[in-house]
Formats: sequence, C-alpha cells, structure tokens
Amino acid sequence: MKRNIIYIFLAIVAVSIITVMTLSNNDSEKVELERPQVLSMTASVDVPGEMMFAGEKIVFDRYDLHERMDRELNSFTYFHSTTLLLFKRANRIFPVIEPILKREGVPDDIKYLAVIESSLDPRAVSPARASGLWQFMSGTAQQFGLEVSPEVDERYHIEKSTVAACRYLKDAYRKLGSWSAAALSYNGGQARITSEITKQQTDKALDLWLVEETTRYYFRMLAIKTLFENPTQYGFVLRSDQLYKPMEFKEVMVSSAIPSLASFAKENGITYAQLKDFNSWLRDTKLTNKSGKNYTVLIPTRESLYYKKGEKIKIHDERWIAR
Repeated sequence: MKRNIIYIFLAIVAVSIITVMTLSNNDSEKVELERPQVLSMTASVDVPGEMMFAGEKIVFDRYDLHERMDRELNSFTYFHSTTLLLFKRANRIFPVIEPILKREGVPDDIKYLAVIESSLDPRAVSPARASGLWQFMSGTAQQFGLEVSPEVDERYHIEKSTVAACRYLKDAYRKLGSWSAAALSYNGGQARITSEITKQQTDKALDLWLVEETTRYYFRMLAIKTLFENPTQYGFVLRSDQLYKPMEFKEVMVSSAIPSLASFAKENGITYAQLKDFNSWLRDTKLTNKSGKNYTVLIPTRESLYYKKGEKIKIHDERWIAR
C-alpha cells in the first residue's frame, strides 16, 4: 500500500513538471513571436551637391531639384536587378552609339536618354507602340529618315535610329536653346515644351510644371549617369566577365530579295534567331525589297557567339569594374 502511494506521488510530481515545462515553452514561443523582427538596414543614398549633364550645370540645393534627384537615385540604387542589367547591356551598346553621338555633334551624356527610354533593349516596344532603342513612334521615325514598313522597321536598327535621335534632338536644341529642354521634349514633345515655356513665363526647362512622367524623365537621366560614373559608391559590384561582350560582325550587303530569312541565316552559319537578334529591323520572315534598296545585314562572327572560360571581355568603362 505504502509503495503504491509513493508511485502515485511520483506520477503526480512528473505530470506537474511536464505541465510547467510545457507552459514555460509556450510562453517562450509567445515571447519569440511577439518580439519585433530585426530587418536588414536600407540606407537612403546621398544626393550630390551639383553635377554636369550635357554641358549644363545642375545644382541640387533647391527643394524640388533635390527631392526629384533623391527619388530617382534611390529608385535606381535599390532596383538592383534592373540596374545591374543596364550596366551589362551598356558594355555592348555604348561602343556602338557613342561614336555616332560624337559624329553628329550631340553631347555624349545623351546616351543616358537611350538608357531611360528602352533600358538599352533594341527590341523594346512601349504600350503606346514606341519602338526600338530610342523609342520612336512610327510617324516621328519617318519624319527623321527611318524606314517603317511591315518588312523593314529601322526604329529597331541601332545605328540608324541613333542618327535619327540625334537629328530630333539637334532640331529641338535649335528651337528650345538647351539640351535639358531638348531632352524633355523627347518625352513631352517639342510643341508642348515650347507652349509651356511661353505659358509659364520661364526660359528654364527644369522650372516647368509638367506631367509627372516628363518631370521625372530628366532626373532619371541624371540619376543613371551618377550611378554609371560611381557604381561601387551605390553598391554595384561587377567583374569584367559579368558584362555582356561587345559583338563582332561580318557585314553582308543585300540589294535584292531574300525569300527566306531562315535559309539566309543558315547559309551564313547562324540560326534564324541569331539573325533576328542582331537585325531586329527585319520584321518579317522574308525581305521582298522590290525597290532594290541596299541593306546591310550583320552576321555575328562565330567567336562572338560564345563565352569562353577565362575569356577577357573588353570593358567599355573601367569605372564599372570593382577593384
């Protein structure tokens, strides 16, 4: 009997200990759940005091200029995947468009307009049907010398569309008197910017009250230039082999019809997809070319098509590479 009482007592003690431990664990878990989580630090980037863009000085001491630049700098800094892609594409695209800007007498900084317009994707199409690296609408493209047809659309031709963009911007510069106004007109239209300058009684494009898209447009260019010139300062670390390699091409002159672009590609040792990649101005599966016009088709060299282990990729701007 005494032994049974001892066993019962020990069982009660054991149950009590288990109950206390369970309650203690539940309380501990409750405290853990209620404890605020510690998040990783996200710091706001500093806005520069001033900068130059297309030969024009911008000082960021006025509240609106400072806050607009702050918004775009932080946006590009923390939109990591997109901004990294811009660096990679620029290593391939900038060497093509920079010599054209120089030859046409347009400031080198205008290349950042193409970055903002298309994210340096020559095949880009906007919801409004603006197309190509410089995002031309069909009518404007033809006005500035580009062919736009079901088979050939030179808005997608990197070199020719860059020349057309230069012509547009030089025309806007002559009419508006500054590259900042010319750049704003690329988004808002020359007539709109001219009209607003008159209505708002100012000759400074950055003082205009415009729709948000156009207002942000110029500051997005300023911000992306700042990041491209100081990538590591804003947390972007790249190796040379992570940039997209510049391509080398064989140029094939065509002045007659190409019944099948797929066959043409195969005859030149590349796939149809590769032909389209670097000649996206060819919009159909064939080229009728009834007028006998001369076209230059780019055929990438075999060496350009492949990344090789240990290959040293040509770097367009040494500032992009972490040391």
